[in-house]
Amino acid sequence: MDISIAIPLFNEAESLPELTGWIERVMQEHGLSYEVILVDDGSTDDSWLVIQALCAKNDNIKGIKFQRNYGKSAGLYEAFKAASGQVVITMDADLQDSPDEIPALRQMILEEGYDLVSGWKKKRYDNALTKNIPSKFFNAVTRSMSGIKLHDFNCGLKAYRLQVVKGIEVYGEMHRYIPVLAKWAGFRKIGEKVVEHRARKYGVSKFGWNRFVNGFLDLLSISFVGKFSKRPMHFFGLWGSLCFLAGFGMAVYLLASKIIDPAFSITNRPAFYLSLTSVVLGMQLFLAGYIGELIARNSSTRNQYLLESKIGL
Repeated sequence: MDISIAIPLFNEAESLPELTGWIERVMQEHGLSYEVILVDDGSTDDSWLVIQALCAKNDNIKGIKFQRNYGKSAGLYEAFKAASGQVVITMDADLQDSPDEIPALRQMILEEGYDLVSGWKKKRYDNALTKNIPSKFFNAVTRSMSGIKLHDFNCGLKAYRLQVVKGIEVYGEMHRYIPVLAKWAGFRKIGEKVVEHRARKYGVSKFGWNRFVNGFLDLLSISFVGKFSKRPMHFFGLWGSLCFLAGFGMAVYLLASKIIDPAFSITNRPAFYLSLTSVVLGMQLFLAGYIGELIARNSSTRNQYLLESKIGL
């Protein structure tokens, strides 16, 4: 199969017939075999009934239904599991992403050798205060922390080589950081394409301000896990050792001062409490690293990167 199109959705009943019809026209014009995987993330409107009707009408459309709302990442995870196309396209169901972009995205994967191509909505039709400005700040922070030079990490329109979606696990709210996940999984050739962004035609946005706070916390989490999941002692041990040595050094200074001047009061000095706190914190960090190492070494996935390398050969 040429293309799998993964579309997670929540309360998008009005847009689905138009979206799937548009996709069908594009695929027929370019002579591409395809499947559309619609994942209903616990919609409370008639989305699932519409999906059932579309599946009955078109064999290329498949539906997956969640009993409740689990979030976009869960929808993408299930769609990636079901996908079998040579290239996997993700897009939103609200008609703000144009299916006309799909052939060019596929070409960049197959002919230019990219593992992942992310859309860049250079000209947006969203509210500047609630979406555009916060999105620019979020993207700038993510670029700085991840080292991936993309303008729009959270664009729903992306193209992947099939091996990429099978080699990463999207969970929580990590759909914002799929390029980062792909990079940590060893897929280094990540590109970008300017895509059309359309004004919302039906319904309202399903995301609020909390996505920016959650997004930043998720970025910290994924950056840490990507670097230290196999070697947690390298992080906790380093900072634990520094804290312990700093506290121990202050304790030696206080003890030496007491020996030189018997009238010197150790417990009345702020350095005493700083020393005590640093030593205790250092020991706790070191123990956290030790426990992390025990967990990592006994994990069933501790050598997963070796298995993936063998499969690649």
